[in-house]
Amino acid sequence: MRSLALRLAIPLAFAAAAPAVAAAPTGERTDWVDAKTGHRIHVISDAPGNYALYFNYNAYTPNGDTMIFQTRDGISRLDMKSWKVTTLLKRPGAHVLFAGHKTRSAYFSEQAAGDANAPITIYAADIDTGAVRLIAKVPKGSRIDTINADETLLAGQVAERDMPLQPSAGPPVGGMTAYAANWPDGTPMTYADAKEYRLNQRLDARIPMEIFTLNVKTGERRSVLTATDWLNHLQFSPTDPTLLMYCHEGPWHKVDRIWTIRTDGTQMTKVHARTMNMEIAGHEFWSPDGKTIWYDLQRPRGESFWLAGYDVATGKRTQYHLERNQWSVHYNVSADQKIFSGDGGDSEMVARAPDAKWLYLFKPQTIPDVAGIHADNAASLIASGRMDEEKIVDFGKQDYKLEPNARFSPDGKWLIFRANIEGKTKIYAAEVAKAAR
Repeated sequence: MRSLALRLAIPLAFAAAAPAVAAAPTGERTDWVDAKTGHRIHVISDAPGNYALYFNYNAYTPNGDTMIFQTRDGISRLDMKSWKVTTLLKRPGAHVLFAGHKTRSAYFSEQAAGDANAPITIYAADIDTGAVRLIAKVPKGSRIDTINADETLLAGQVAERDMPLQPSAGPPVGGMTAYAANWPDGTPMTYADAKEYRLNQRLDARIPMEIFTLNVKTGERRSVLTATDWLNHLQFSPTDPTLLMYCHEGPWHKVDRIWTIRTDGTQMTKVHARTMNMEIAGHEFWSPDGKTIWYDLQRPRGESFWLAGYDVATGKRTQYHLERNQWSVHYNVSADQKIFSGDGGDSEMVARAPDAKWLYLFKPQTIPDVAGIHADNAASLIASGRMDEEKIVDFGKQDYKLEPNARFSPDGKWLIFRANIEGKTKIYAAEVAKAAR
C-alpha cells in the first residue's frame, strides 16, 4: 500500500525492434541480459531525482512516440525509437502529473518554494515545443490525480488539513517514506507494520475531504464528493469521460476500498464488498478498454491471493489465483489484455513470501468446466483461473521501500519500472521476450 504522498504511473508503445542504446555514463552498464532470467534490461535514466510516474498514470503521447518523466532538474522526454533523453522543461520545482490522452501535453504542478501555504498551480506543457499554459490554481494540499478520456477534465482531491503519515519524517526521499513505529512494549515494528499503523492513524483522524474536477480549458472547479473518509487513488476511465474510480484509503482490511462515481456526483457504486474478516482488496486499475477494474484481492489477508476483475457494465467477476511467491505490490495488464505483470515483493510485505523479489510476467489460465458440463447458474458465478508465471528481472537486491511500479508498453514487448537493484535509483526497461542466445 502507498501513502497519499506517493503516486507514480505508466503504459505505452516501443518500436518493434530493439531501440538504439543511448550513450552510457562512464563506467556504468546500460544494456545487459539478466543472468537468472535471460531477459534483456536497458537503463532509461539514472538522473538524480528520476521519477517514472505511478503505475496507473499515462506517461506517453497519444501516438506513443514520446515518454515523459521527472528528474531533479525538471521534466524530461524520451524518444521511444532512439531512447534518446532530452529536456522538456528545466524547472526544478515542477512535479510531473501525466501526459494527455488526446493532445501532446505534459501536465504538471508547482508550488512556491518554501511556502507550504501557497496555492498549487496546474500547468500543461506542449511536449514538442515546451510552451506552457496555465490551467488553474488549487488550494494547498490538493492533488491532481487523473485526466479523463477526452482530456476535458482533471480530477483531484484535497483535505481540510494536512496530516503527515510519518511525523517529523520530512518529504519522501527518492520515493521512499521512512515509516517507523513501536509496539506498546517499545519493540520496533517492521517497516510494513509501521506503514499500516500510520495509515490507520490517518484514517481515524476523519479529516473532511473533497473530490473535485477542473475544466482543462477554463479552470472551472466543481465538487464531486465530500466526505470524512480518506479519499484517494482517483482514476478516470480510459474510455468514459464522466466515470471516475476512487478509493477509501486506509488499512485495507478496515475499509471497503474501491468505488466509482460520475463526475456529477451520481451513481456512486461500491466495486468490492468484503465478506470475510481480514479480507483486503486494493491497488485497483482500469483495463485499457475501460471495461474492467482489476485489483489485488486477498481472502484473507496474507493467505490466499487473487488478481480480481470487475466488469463495470455487467458486474461480472473474474479471479485469477496467485501463489504466495507470485504476489506483487502492483499488477498491470498489456494493451491487448492477454498478459499481466507483477513487480513482486519482499519477505516483510503482506504475503510474507520467501522468494518473490522478481519482475513477473503472468499468463492467465481459466479453469474449464469438467467434461464440458456447465452449471445452470455458471454465467452469474465468479469466473476463476490461475496465473502461469515467467520471471523477467531478478529483484534480489531491490529495496521495496521504493516500489517498482512496472507497466507494459502497449505492444506488450517491454516492461518499464523504477528500481534500486544496482544501488542507485534508475528507470529501466526489460524485454518481455528472452534475449537471443
